[in-house]
Amino acid sequence: MTRLYHLNTRKFFSAGSLTLFVLLAACALVFTWSSGSIVIVNAQGGQTPQRAWVTILSTTDLHGNILPIDYYTDKRDARGLAQAASIVRAARKENPNSLLIDSGDTIQGTPLVYYHNKKNNAPPDPVMLAMNAMNYDAMAVGNHEYNFGLPVLNKARGEANFAWLSANTYKTGTNETVFTPYIVKELNGVRVGVLGLTTPGIPAWENKENYAGLEFRETVSEARKWVGVLREKEKVDLVVIAMHMGLERDLRTGEISPGQVKNENAAIAIAESVPGVDVITMGHTHREVPSMFINGVLLTQADKWARRVARTDIYLERDASNNRWRVSAKGARTIPITDATEVDAEIARIAAPYDRETQAWLSRVIGTSPAELSAKDARFRDAAILDLIHRVQLDAGRADVSMAASFNPQAHLPQGNVTVRDIAGLYEYENTLVVLEVTGKQLKDALEHSAKYFGAYVPNKPVADLVDEKIPGYNFDIAEGVTYDINLAKPIGERIENLRFKNLPVTPTQKFRLATNNYRVNGGGGYTMYKDAPVLYRSSEEIRELIIDWVERNKLVPAEPTNNWRLVPQASVAAGRKS
Repeated sequence: MTRLYHLNTRKFFSAGSLTLFVLLAACALVFTWSSGSIVIVNAQGGQTPQRAWVTILSTTDLHGNILPIDYYTDKRDARGLAQAASIVRAARKENPNSLLIDSGDTIQGTPLVYYHNKKNNAPPDPVMLAMNAMNYDAMAVGNHEYNFGLPVLNKARGEANFAWLSANTYKTGTNETVFTPYIVKELNGVRVGVLGLTTPGIPAWENKENYAGLEFRETVSEARKWVGVLREKEKVDLVVIAMHMGLERDLRTGEISPGQVKNENAAIAIAESVPGVDVITMGHTHREVPSMFINGVLLTQADKWARRVARTDIYLERDASNNRWRVSAKGARTIPITDATEVDAEIARIAAPYDRETQAWLSRVIGTSPAELSAKDARFRDAAILDLIHRVQLDAGRADVSMAASFNPQAHLPQGNVTVRDIAGLYEYENTLVVLEVTGKQLKDALEHSAKYFGAYVPNKPVADLVDEKIPGYNFDIAEGVTYDINLAKPIGERIENLRFKNLPVTPTQKFRLATNNYRVNGGGGYTMYKDAPVLYRSSEEIRELIIDWVERNKLVPAEPTNNWRLVPQASVAAGRKS
């Protein structure tokens, strides 16, 4: 149920419908309304100011999810635009004065959009086709829009019937924005401005050629600048920011969320310091935030993968003194998509040919495994399934040491035939291989940074319970080519022990060829120790493709782990095995 925030009384009200809000606002008055515009009429026949109702529907971090399917398991899953379309249709029926916006990361993520972008990019982008059919009004540009390079990005942008928004993305060295900064829509007489912002952390994650000629400016100052334009030049009545950023700190403690690059998220800072903002629809952090008020600004975030649609209802009344609208109440909620949510037939029809070619690609057998291999505990003990990634990186990069993370704990390779689908589930991201020359000190610093994944040691506590929930599992890198212990009983920064290469202790000045991915090389996950390391080799192919090629050439997947690393004390690991 939507919770309404009344700006005059500064109180919250629970309201299942517009009727309840009007009764609360007008007490004993009767009313009439049409298409979301309300005129309050008192019992004596006089009129109070005109009222209006505007709804903002928002999604974020779609990551290529159109159909309700998990392509890695080939099983149905409640997600995707085909089901979100039914939620949107019902909301528009209730209030035709609605906007539909997205907060970014649309064209990357599922095998369906990977196949389209890398294998057969000739047809129109399937996500854009689906969003066109749903009549999106705008989307903020996300960082993953850049994963496949500017030609793919620009092609998809050109196939959208709605604006791609980013007020803080400029042509390098100029004041010319690359994307539309904002749009203005009039809904029943109310002028609504939607401003788009993109996380400026892209250079910390992407290969330079993927954003060549572009610069991403800090968003608080850009928001202040463009909100001023919307208020003063465009004379909007309502300012909505669609941002591919989320909450940058824990509101309970004030602690900055770990692992962020500079200015990566700025929702709180903008809400606190930029005047004139009414609503912020967030993204990037893959969180669900049904409704949050900061400094009078309403923030909401619809989770990821179109698992939910965020709905924001804003109520306005016209000020008789200046004939301008002002916000009197606002509230938000997230609407979950379930197995019972209807699949929109038109969206399913659009996705069907893309789904067929994706399924044919994923089902191709490329090798065999003598045993079932699982990534379930790959963050707690050495696992053969993760060693497969290491083996490929070591071979392709002619490296001494490999660093890789377990991206998907649900990944597994079955005993018997191994398909492209199995490898796609193991390596979900479009990272490319990079080989660096690093010193023993840099290698140890990287492993110490990785070990922050675990919090303070508690004797006999299951190791899974020691994980610091604020640090994503994909930032826990594990090394191959060296042997080492992670002593959880030691303080952070002093946990890597017995680090050895070819049975000899690693020295601080010793040089290694280290294979990792471009995300890490660019500083992703806070791995700043690689910053000035010489680059010895870059692959033009994604690591996922390198793994597929390796399995197809070698046919047999190694089924035994090398057991080159372990967590100590052993009691914690043993407890973890019971969990």
